[in-house]
Amino acid sequence: MKINEIKAYQKKIDFTALVLEKTELRKVVSKLDDVEHKVCEALVGDETGTVLLTLWDQAIDLLEVGKVYSFKNLYSSEFKKSTRLNLGRFGEFKLVDKKIDVNKENKISKDSN
Repeated sequence: MKINEIKAYQKKIDFTALVLEKTELRKVVSKLDDVEHKVCEALVGDETGTVLLTLWDQAIDLLEVGKVYSFKNLYSSEFKKSTRLNLGRFGEFKLVDKKIDVNKENKISKDSN
């Protein structure tokens, strides 16, 4: 799948993208278990556009800016009226040796501000 094909509320999304940037880390307390978690968003892109990917806890350190990853089994949601990607419990990613020229003009996610 290409980023420009992603819509809110899809499942089993697989794609390859370059990590362009990560937002500052923030801490949130889960309503489910009252545990504090780290969270940030990564702006990822391919030839068709960019989208924000929400990262939690250990995934934050594993994803590096400037590297290309193959993402598998992600899902999309809507946050602040903007499409976002999520790894969830079953999503995964791995580093790949590929060059991607990102189309930064087509922003699937609106700014998180």
